[in-house]
Amino acid sequence: MPEGEYLAVLSVKYNIDPDKLFQALVSAKEKEKVMCDPLTIKCRGKNRGGRIFLIMDTTVVVAQIVISDGFLSEKTNPISKFKDCERVRSYWVKKADCTFKLSTVSDLIVGMNRINLAGKILELDEPKSLHTRWGANCVVANALIGDNTGTVKLVLWGGQAHSVSVGDKVQIVNGQMRAFKGEKQLQVGRNGAVKVEREQSIVTVSLRD
Repeated sequence: MPEGEYLAVLSVKYNIDPDKLFQALVSAKEKEKVMCDPLTIKCRGKNRGGRIFLIMDTTVVVAQIVISDGFLSEKTNPISKFKDCERVRSYWVKKADCTFKLSTVSDLIVGMNRINLAGKILELDEPKSLHTRWGANCVVANALIGDNTGTVKLVLWGGQAHSVSVGDKVQIVNGQMRAFKGEKQLQVGRNGAVKVEREQSIVTVSLRD
């Protein structure tokens, strides 16, 4: 794994700003030991054009990694180049699957499952009938859902397509983030539901309805 990619994953896992982590590594190169809360970074010497770093969380060894002098001498933080790499995205997906918390639009990453999202329907296309490649007919409607962090396309199938209106406050339960023709989409499958708040009541619609 490239050094920058590994360090990007490390910064996400331990909730450390990438710039702070990079500066700590550069400082440890000269000072031998630097604190980068919650981690301690120690430089243990040179090795073939690089430096050997021991990274610890209290008394637990997190990693021992060789980082090239070229990487450490970059003028702009090279870790930031990897903040959207596949391993970082995979880490966020696994974390989201474990926590099953209420997400915001800004949290959403392609590949995430079990998404709970509260938002408002801002736009809604007319439902359309489609003939799938499996020979079935279905109804689909594209909507735009938003919260105070942003907006995302929402794909509604079957009864869901007729369940919402522009201006409705909704909660997506057990949604999935997917990409179709390069566009990010929030979808609600057979194991999910759309909860619509109307006049102090809640209407729940799933694909099973």
